[in-house]
Amino acid sequence: MTAGTQFDFIHRFVPPLPGGPKETLLLLHGTGGDEDDLIPLAGELLPGAALISPRGRALENGMPRFFRRLAEGVFDLDDLKVQTDALAQFVSTVSRKHGLEDNKIIALGYSNGANIAASLLLMHPALLSRAILFRPMVPFRPERSPNLNDMPVLLAAARHDQIVRPEQTAELSKILTTAGACVSIHWHPGGHELGADDVAAAQEWLSR
Repeated sequence: MTAGTQFDFIHRFVPPLPGGPKETLLLLHGTGGDEDDLIPLAGELLPGAALISPRGRALENGMPRFFRRLAEGVFDLDDLKVQTDALAQFVSTVSRKHGLEDNKIIALGYSNGANIAASLLLMHPALLSRAILFRPMVPFRPERSPNLNDMPVLLAAARHDQIVRPEQTAELSKILTTAGACVSIHWHPGGHELGADDVAAAQEWLSR
């Protein structure tokens, strides 16, 4: 395992185990998290896979995020574009550096990390092969629909989420489906936090 500040993101890279999956997980933490947060979850979902885990570069009251927001649920769209483009370049650079160009990249994002993962899908549709989005919102409404070409996407929402309204999940699903993605939705019975059922749903979805 390595940690560093190369490629403009503090990050961790975990190389694949011999004989492991030919897929790479891109781990995108929630607000206040860091590059270590989703490493244990990744080990449960896709053991032996290569892991790319950056830390968000925006700070909100000292808490890392992947892009700035103006208020709860109101995103700084200019910063979102800048940070999404930077993240896409970072992922491509790390993949080349570690010889993972042929690996399919699966985004695994939670909350703010899920939002920038959704932004990657809409702005850089060729970068990812699949995406697991835990508690995502609509990052922005694209003027033109990208071509997601049957890309599988799992939206893991919550019925009593105090941050993400069910209408947000429905709208994001519609945006992604219109772009050609194959969207599945899992509903957690609780709130914004992750539950064991979310993990089980992601494991089942990855095994398809």
